Amino acid sequence: MSADLVIRGARVVLPQGTARADLAISAGRIAGIGAGERVPDALEVLDASGLVVLPGAIDTHTHHRDPGYTHKEDITTATRAAAAGGVTTSVGMPNVDPPTNTVERYRAVIERYSRGSLVDFNHNPAPTVPHEIPGLAAAGALGFKVYMIEDSKRSYPHIPGVGVHDHGRLLEVAEAVAATGRPLMVHPHDQELITTIEQRFWERGETAHLAYARAYASYDSLVWDGPAAWLIRLQEATGVRLHLLHVKTSRTAALVRAAKARGQQVTGELNPVAVFLCNDWSNIERLGPYALSTWVRDEYTEDLWRALRDGTIDVIGTDHAPHLREEKEVGWTDMWRAPGGVPQIQDYLALFLDAVAHGRLSLERLVELVAGGPARVFGLAPRKGAITVGADADLAIVDLSSECTIEEADVQSKCGWTPFAGRRVRGAVVHTLVRGEFVYRDRVVVGRPGHGRLVTPAGDGARA
Repeated sequence: MSADLVIRGARVVLPQGTARADLAISAGRIAGIGAGERVPDALEVLDASGLVVLPGAIDTHTHHRDPGYTHKEDITTATRAAAAGGVTTSVGMPNVDPPTNTVERYRAVIERYSRGSLVDFNHNPAPTVPHEIPGLAAAGALGFKVYMIEDSKRSYPHIPGVGVHDHGRLLEVAEAVAATGRPLMVHPHDQELITTIEQRFWERGETAHLAYARAYASYDSLVWDGPAAWLIRLQEATGVRLHLLHVKTSRTAALVRAAKARGQQVTGELNPVAVFLCNDWSNIERLGPYALSTWVRDEYTEDLWRALRDGTIDVIGTDHAPHLREEKEVGWTDMWRAPGGVPQIQDYLALFLDAVAHGRLSLERLVELVAGGPARVFGLAPRKGAITVGADADLAIVDLSSECTIEEADVQSKCGWTPFAGRRVRGAVVHTLVRGEFVYRDRVVVGRPGHGRLVTPAGDGARA
């Protein structure tokens, strides 16, 4: 028997722990894990001595901007950035044009992805048209994404068709999604409260980036913590599988931890900016609109790292949110008119590898957060999320000793910038493989559009 590829000499993060092993890959899957004579000959051998092999990251929260906003990003540029960042599965969000809230629109998006994606993919539709929800689940959606937020002075990114903040409608949505068994991803937000708060800022003539940051963090972040508590109670009442996005305060982390202790079906997701960017007021002052998103109060940082370590947080989702510079620049004078969010799918794994180097997380825990957890929550295990015999050969091969500076010259996203430019990190992605094929090799993107395949929950007939 001959394998297509054997990776020799690396340390491999396996479900049972990290060990030195050789990997044999055949027909896109892991065919063997062993050493020396226990691994078959191969058509190609990769010497990975000194490197570490991780399961490829699964980003279930990516804004591909495709269709409708492809001046910012498209599925090919987004997944080029994913490949460079060690991401082997990328799942889009429904705030596109037209918004993805019907089966017809979902299928049209999947068709676009199938032509343009370098990595495996799916797309989380919005459950804002209740009678479409069963059909969307049957078509293969991993989960459903709903926003509790509306934009006040801008038309994007929180567009009509993807948001619900009325509690009665959210109850109907939760009941309908619960019937499918899929996760309901919710961006928690108190729209009525922020409307009152922001009007006070505007009446004082305060609209710049610092005012925006302070407004959203007002009253000790009540705009996020209040709806998080209500959503957890909604989950208890309806039985929906709640996946709470943007866990970014001490109080919300405590709410998720307590819900899990009670046995509720609640999982939590952290956006990397909550511990690497927006949690430092000096970044807000220096980078302004290029750091916003929202300010996450500095004093929450240690509690968020604890939540990452102790299992309160299940998933790291990038919320990769590319916008053009000219769109961001408006925010220096009126951040309410500038789109929120930052591009980070290419950088987040390196940032967390640096955190591992500094003792913030174990390498094994990081793998659970970026691969095992997403696969478990969204039904992709056992095919994705772990290095096991029979699993897809989705791999990120990293150099934990490599020290490098994040440079905008290396950005693969169409937007052309990163808020982390100039940051020194220890840990870098060297190769990325999707189903045994290199999409990023020797730190160069080599994947081709159309290599990516649709992945659906285990047991679905639509599964790749």
